[in-house]
Amino acid sequence: MAGTKTYVAKPGEVERQWWIADAEDQIVGRLASEIAVILMGKHRPTYTPHCDTGDFVVITNADKVKLSGNKWEKKSYTWYTGYTGLRSETAGARFARKPEQIMRDAVRRMLPKNRLGRKMLGKLKIYAGPDHPHQAQNPQPLVTTTN
Repeated sequence: MAGTKTYVAKPGEVERQWWIADAEDQIVGRLASEIAVILMGKHRPTYTPHCDTGDFVVITNADKVKLSGNKWEKKSYTWYTGYTGLRSETAGARFARKPEQIMRDAVRRMLPKNRLGRKMLGKLKIYAGPDHPHQAQNPQPLVTTTN
């Protein structure tokens, strides 16, 4: 039985890259799905499900994203505060208050719901404007299929 061995990545041997994505005129869900793949590391041939093999992603111009249809009025975000009942707000209200939160929630809901998913979300940096403090990491432009 002389076959090839399956490669399993270990946390210390992953080389992380930095990517930058411009969210201007991009649809939220389509951009979020491509970013979630990069944060998980599924774009690499060395992807290992139990190890964080993903890269860092910087999103700029998060205040210029689009939602299709009439989701600005119809889509609602709900959360539990600890008191009776749920709090709720529309996507338009959340966008006016915190535009970065729309992208963060979209990506967060596409990641695993465990410790590893929270670690992956920590590699996501979102900024409302075109400026970001990560020039020293030399982020490469992310070419999305929706461009």
